[in-house]
Amino acid sequence: MAATEAAMTLRLEQAAVAYEVNTAHIPTPTVDLDDILTVPLTPTLKPPSPYPTPVAALLQRAHHRLLTDGWCNGTLVDAQGARCLYGAVRAEAGGDQALESRGMEILAEAIRRQFGEFVDSVPGFNDAFGSGRVPTRMLDQAALLADARGL
Repeated sequence: MAATEAAMTLRLEQAAVAYEVNTAHIPTPTVDLDDILTVPLTPTLKPPSPYPTPVAALLQRAHHRLLTDGWCNGTLVDAQGARCLYGAVRAEAGGDQALESRGMEILAEAIRRQFGEFVDSVPGFNDAFGSGRVPTRMLDQAALLADARGL
């Protein structure tokens, strides 16, 4: 075993030297570090182009709010400003209860399409998760459903 390892080490060293010799003639440009693009450490999410219909646009804004402000469960808004599904829809509805109600109906329908009829409510669905990945995705799917229906 030791002899095999020593032989492989020797072969790898020879291959490294051969690589250096064989590629020495290839010019390599000097990279100026000022030319390298930098991005902010915390990327900012730009809202997508809004849907033309009110319910779809509401759900899309709520989805974006969860992406930017964060998701929580067990409360409408937590101490850091993160929101649950209902809290995001409610905040984006701006007091328009009819719009909020219609948005929640479409969201509940999108959830039931994906997870079955046993889902009793949007807040119950939201609180069943430990992370916001699935609830946030459901808002996006509900916005697509509302847009497809022209709502």
